[in-house]
Amino acid sequence: MKLLKEILYGTRIKEIQGNTHVAIEDLAFDSRKARAFSLFVAIPGTQVDGFLYISKAIENGAIAVVCERMPENLAEGVSYVLVHDAAKALGQIASQFFDEPSAQMKVIAVTGTNGKTTTVSLLHRLFRSMDRKAGMLSTVENRIVDEAVAATHTTPDALQMQQMFRRMADAGCKYVFIEASSHSIHQHRLAGTKITGAVFTNITHEHLDYHGDFNGYIKAKKGLFDALDADSFALYNQDDAHGADMVHDCKAKSRDYALTSMADYRGKIVENQLGGLHLHINGHDLYSKLIGGFNAYNLLAVFAVARELEMDELEVLTHLSLLNPPPGRFEQVQAGNEITAVVDYAHTPDALDNVLKAIDSFRAGETQVITVVGCGGNRDKTKRPVMAKVAAQWSDRVFLTSDNPRNEDPDAIISDMRSGLDPIDAKKCIAIADRREAIRMAAQIAQSGDIVLVAGKGHETYQEIKGVRHDFDDRDELFNAFKTA
Repeated sequence: MKLLKEILYGTRIKEIQGNTHVAIEDLAFDSRKARAFSLFVAIPGTQVDGFLYISKAIENGAIAVVCERMPENLAEGVSYVLVHDAAKALGQIASQFFDEPSAQMKVIAVTGTNGKTTTVSLLHRLFRSMDRKAGMLSTVENRIVDEAVAATHTTPDALQMQQMFRRMADAGCKYVFIEASSHSIHQHRLAGTKITGAVFTNITHEHLDYHGDFNGYIKAKKGLFDALDADSFALYNQDDAHGADMVHDCKAKSRDYALTSMADYRGKIVENQLGGLHLHINGHDLYSKLIGGFNAYNLLAVFAVARELEMDELEVLTHLSLLNPPPGRFEQVQAGNEITAVVDYAHTPDALDNVLKAIDSFRAGETQVITVVGCGGNRDKTKRPVMAKVAAQWSDRVFLTSDNPRNEDPDAIISDMRSGLDPIDAKKCIAIADRREAIRMAAQIAQSGDIVLVAGKGHETYQEIKGVRHDFDDRDELFNAFKTA
C-alpha cells in the first residue's frame, strides 16, 4: 500500500483533480482487473482506448485514475491525474509502487532483430554458472534465479515487468537480463526501469506491419539507447551497418564488439563445425558448443557484457565454453542414418539466411539440404517472398508450409511466399500447408549425409490457428518423423 502522491513521483503531470493523500493498494490498466482502492491507468492502445473504460474501473473499485484527457463527468471521491503519456506513466508509477526494484539490481536490456533470446539466455546461464544470482525475461521463459516462470510476450507489460523485478530483487538477484523488443520500447514498457546496460545485436527488416517502415523500426530500437543515463553502458555490434546509429547522441558510455572490424571487444572465428565453434576473443581461445557465425556474435556480446559488469575474464571464458545452446536455437534432433536434423527459431529472412549459410558450410560430398519453412499469419507480409527466396537459394529441396497462421488462410500465406521465387527456385519448392505432413515428407526424402532444417518455431510448443493454440513441437514432430521414416 502506498499513498497516491508517493507513487506519482517522477511522473510528468499536467493536472490533478482530487486528493493525492489516498492509499493505493493495487494498480491496473485493464478495467476488469481494477478492484477496491486501486489506481487505474487509462492507456490509449492500438486496439482499445482505456479512456472508454474509466467508469467501469471505478465501478470495480478504483479510487484514482491516470489519463491523458479528463472525463467530462468526474466521479465523487475519485482522484484524477492528467499526464502527458499514460503508457510511460504506468511504468514509472509501477516502479514507485514496487519500491524501484530495478535500481536494486543491474539490468541489462538486449535489443536487435536476431540474437536477443540466445544472448539473454546465455547471459543468465553464464552468471548462474558463476554462482551469481540473476533473473531473466525472454521469449522462451522468464527466470527468477533458477525458478522458471512462463513467458507470454517477448517483453512483459510495464506492470508485469515491475512485479517481476520486485520478485527478483526479493529473491536476491543482483543481475537481470531482458529482451527488449521494438514493440516494448515503442510502447514504453521499460519506463520506470533503471537500465545498467543496453546491447544492440543487429537489425534487418522485421515488424514493418507495426512500425510502418524500416526507419520507424530503427527509431524504435534506438529509443532504448536514447533513454540511457550517463552512468550506463551502451554496447553495439560494430559490424552491423546501423550499429553506430544506435549510440548516436547517447549519454551512456559507448562500447562496441565485432568479428570483422576493429572494436573494443574483437573476436575471430578460428573454426566452425557442427560440433561447435573455436573463437579467438581478445587474445584468448574459446571453444563453444554453439555453431555458426551468428552465434559467434552472440558469444562475443555475452563476453563483452560480462566484462562491462566487471566479471573476471578467464572465469567468463571458462564458464562460457561449457554452455549449451538455448532450446530451439540450432537444436539438433536425433535422426539416425548419418542424417543431421536441426530445429531453429529463424523466422526472419536474415536469421534464416544465417542458419542456412552455416549449414551450407558443413556440406560434404553429395550432402543435400532440405528445409521446412513457413511464415506467421497476421504479421509483416513483406518478408514472406524473401523468406521463400532465401530458403530456395541455400537449399536443394524446400517445403513451404504453415507456421502460426493465426487468422489467415495458410494457403494464402504460402502463395505470398511463392511470389518471391523465380522459375528455377520454384522447382525446388513443394507447398504442404499441414506442417506435420511437411516435416514427415522432409524426413522421408532425406538420405544418409543430408541435413534437414525445420525453421520458424524453434522452442514453441504450439500452433496458433483461428485464435486457438494447438499442441505442436517441431522437435517432437521431427524426431517422430525420422522414427517412422
